[in-house]
Amino acid sequence: MTTTDPKTMKIAVYSVKDFETPFFDDYGKNSHALTLIEEPLTKNNTDKADGCQAIISFPTDDISAEVIEKLSDLDINYIVSRSAGVDHIDIDKAKDEGIKVANAPEYSPSAIAEHAAGIMLLLNRNLIQADEKVSRHDFRLKGLVGKELRKQTVGIIGVGSIGAKLTEILHGFGSKVLLYDIKKNEALEEKFNARYVGLDELCRHADVISIHAPLNEKTNHMIDREKFKIMKDGVMLLNLGRGAVVDTKALVEALKAGKVSKAGLDVYENEKGLFFYDHSGEQLQDETFAYLESNNNVFITTHQAFSTEDAIANMTKLAFECLEDWENGNDPESMI
Repeated sequence: MTTTDPKTMKIAVYSVKDFETPFFDDYGKNSHALTLIEEPLTKNNTDKADGCQAIISFPTDDISAEVIEKLSDLDINYIVSRSAGVDHIDIDKAKDEGIKVANAPEYSPSAIAEHAAGIMLLLNRNLIQADEKVSRHDFRLKGLVGKELRKQTVGIIGVGSIGAKLTEILHGFGSKVLLYDIKKNEALEEKFNARYVGLDELCRHADVISIHAPLNEKTNHMIDREKFKIMKDGVMLLNLGRGAVVDTKALVEALKAGKVSKAGLDVYENEKGLFFYDHSGEQLQDETFAYLESNNNVFITTHQAFSTEDAIANMTKLAFECLEDWENGNDPESMI
């Protein structure tokens, strides 16, 4: 593997969105040679990184074993994902090829936590239905009676920095908060009067469940038919982690049966090729998504919970800091 002075490092940035370009200009143009690429990384366009030493990736990129082999052949030294999740990267293969990998785990927990709280409020107060009624000039309150968060038990699955921030927000509303994670943050329990419980107990007692877990072998379809069966009738389910943490077919069944009364999704199990792209005027072929989209008890945002000015600035800055740490002979804290 080759190395270069950080001031002349050449970096290929894949899956660049128009709203990200100013941030890359701000953080990278004075110290790095950037190649900004709109398309996601695939096995067919690795050549766009030819001559570069590093890749800055996004979750829409395909960084599978086959792609990593191609990147290794191009003498890529580093991959930094401008995201907390790295399920799009074959980490083991990267290590085998001597490519170092890092992520941006805490670029802005508040961005996602606030998005989750906003969806809870929107669904609790029937704001989708309210907007539809107003658009028809129907100003009656029939069907718009909502619930208050202060009287609800909210279960948070995945209590990293995002889950911790959401716990703080919900404490402010007066909600009872149940937590589930493989690691416990006792200070969080004490400060915000929250309580860690097992996953089954959380599912049984929560009125609202908000998912913020990463995707891995243990969390894939963590919320399946069996978990839906033990949930309260009429539970609200939010997923702002990764789409495949929830078995989408089981979610649809639960919605149709009334087990889940409302759902808020910022991620979707089959979102690849769908989210982040303009499909205006197209007839979508995904029948499952079509059902979710058409259900006025389901609110969908297209993986946008992260997209605040602060979050985008932070994740961009963190990506460059990781690369500069490596070039200065240090491993960044977020190295995987």
